[in-house]
Amino acid sequence: MLKAKFSKGKIEAGCDEAGRGCLAGPVFAAAVILPARFRMKGLDDSKKLKLEDRLKLRDKIEKRALAWAVGSLDNREIDEVNILNASHLAMHRALDQLQIRPDLILVDGNRFRPYKDIDFECIIKGDGKFASIAAASILAKTYRDEYMERMHLQHPCYDWCNNKGYPTKKHREGIRLHGSCSLHRKTFRLLPEAEQLELDFEASTPDI
Repeated sequence: MLKAKFSKGKIEAGCDEAGRGCLAGPVFAAAVILPARFRMKGLDDSKKLKLEDRLKLRDKIEKRALAWAVGSLDNREIDEVNILNASHLAMHRALDQLQIRPDLILVDGNRFRPYKDIDFECIIKGDGKFASIAAASILAKTYRDEYMERMHLQHPCYDWCNNKGYPTKKHREGIRLHGSCSLHRKTFRLLPEAEQLELDFEASTPDI
């Protein structure tokens, strides 16, 4: 059973991200403030849920949350600031949009960049421990997955409708055959080292 609260008497915002380990596309993050003593059947870490269940829960979360928001940083911003900072900044962008100011931020993981003057707690595997973080994980993942499915229509060779930008065999095969595209993270190793060096060389060689 997920815990409804970390503290007593404080407004808590749960935060989580999705897409940190992908080779392409943005990193998404969500911030969610739930009512006190909140309970929702089936709510859990988004990675443990089926797609159908995630979408049903997202609808319920958006209806019952006191406040919620989703933020993102695109692949170019990720390349500029690195993925760890991008994950934190995506959470900041989600927090910026909340209509209610939290007293405490609960973050999934072990690191976080402070947000304004609001206290925070980093909780390892927090999306499987606290309802607000689990809710944030569901929003972040479903919104990001839907974005990558739309991008698949523009770049079908990478199979993003199935892998959502993660480094699967089909995704990397698409990179081998077609090279990278404008949505790939250039600072990530898109292929095994030898093939990556060849890809980088081809990308830097001007057409004659």
